[in-house]
Amino acid sequence: MSRIGKIPVIIPAGVKASVNERQVFVEGPKGKLDFVLPARTSAKVEAGKVLVSRDGDDAEAKAMHGLGRALINNMVKGVTQGYVKKLEIQGVGFKAAVAGQTITLNLGYSHPINYTFPNNVKVTVEENTKITVEGPDKQNVGQVAADLRSFYPPEPYKGKGVRYAGEHVKRKEGKTVQ
Repeated sequence: MSRIGKIPVIIPAGVKASVNERQVFVEGPKGKLDFVLPARTSAKVEAGKVLVSRDGDDAEAKAMHGLGRALINNMVKGVTQGYVKKLEIQGVGFKAAVAGQTITLNLGYSHPINYTFPNNVKVTVEENTKITVEGPDKQNVGQVAADLRSFYPPEPYKGKGVRYAGEHVKRKEGKTVQ
């Protein structure tokens, strides 16, 4: 068996989980999530736990077994605690603002960048330079954070750009005049 796949996912109080054929539904205080299990896997809910099983003993089946269990665990964690990614903007005149489901970034280009994020993701901006992305779906939160960072990744000479909070940017020395 897969070492990860054989561990049952414990459903905490206040969370409802159900399985309909290969579709898994999880609902909790932070929201609702659903997911289709990978091929060659199945799941069932028993006594407050979700058990994932597989058909076959080859490498692909084992990999899908562990993947399915990990994704269900991420869903349960997401609807109870949620996921958060923090970003920082560094650079003179660089700033961000949120209006509804759109974030506007001024990153030194000739035009502001407007990015519309999904409904189940919440984006907040503090001090015009600190961006917080949060939501119950780990994949969506990570994707929105990666998209925002990709508009102006931190550059190595002056360190300007959008970076994850706590990210270390290796700095380079500029050219020297002889």
